[in-house]
Amino acid sequence: MSKSLMAQRGIGWVGLITLAFWAVGAVSLALYLVRVWDFDLVARYGPSYLEGLWTTLSLVGLSYSIGALLSIPLAAGRMSDNRWARGATFAYVSFFRGTPAIAQIFLVYYGFGSFRGAFESVGLWWFFREAWYCAIFALALNTAAYQTEILRGAIESVGRGQWEGGRSLGLSRYVIVSKIITPQALMVALRPYANELILMVKASAIVAIITVFDLFGETRRAFSKTFDFQTYVWAAIFYLVIVEVVRILTAAAERRLTRHLVR
Repeated sequence: MSKSLMAQRGIGWVGLITLAFWAVGAVSLALYLVRVWDFDLVARYGPSYLEGLWTTLSLVGLSYSIGALLSIPLAAGRMSDNRWARGATFAYVSFFRGTPAIAQIFLVYYGFGSFRGAFESVGLWWFFREAWYCAIFALALNTAAYQTEILRGAIESVGRGQWEGGRSLGLSRYVIVSKIITPQALMVALRPYANELILMVKASAIVAIITVFDLFGETRRAFSKTFDFQTYVWAAIFYLVIVEVVRILTAAAERRLTRHLVR
């Protein structure tokens, strides 16, 4: 038997063992939930969980959308011929990708509070005194850094021949970008964008520490009143469903974008 075949069989056994482990864990969790299911608890905290879920979806949706808008000029700066623009955007991206999101939220929520007088003088204190706005602000800046690199990488992955072909046809830069470059870049960027959205959904749970009662915030509040472990299980299921929905929609969008490549 060749070494490659033995290695493949070894990987296969590892995969089966891992699958069996997770299957046992899933069955055990299901049996636990059936045994401890408390309908009174669900009736009491179910509405709070739904409110927290809506807060999480709103927070992630707004932050991700703002980050996407910010990433466009930032990506242009990263690809600019101007070294100052490249340096400034590189510093921005490096800072927000190289520091923990929780530290960034603390810097915005607690750090900006130290400059209350300055913000009041320019009429911005109403924004930075609210935990909700601080969370959106911090998460938007964070995801903008990641989306900048996603967008830059996707655009640069399109061959220069596409640009040259568009110019040879006498097309304007706008038409080349919107009709030739962007559709091809989107096919490359779709999966990374979806992964970034999934990471944002999970990372958004940290806003609970600055008194934003999102899904995880409501979970912490329910647990503090009941000390029932299943309150966290419910939150995990909600997050899992959100991630699975994003995955399914991404797969559908990918099939749609690449339908012309399928024979």
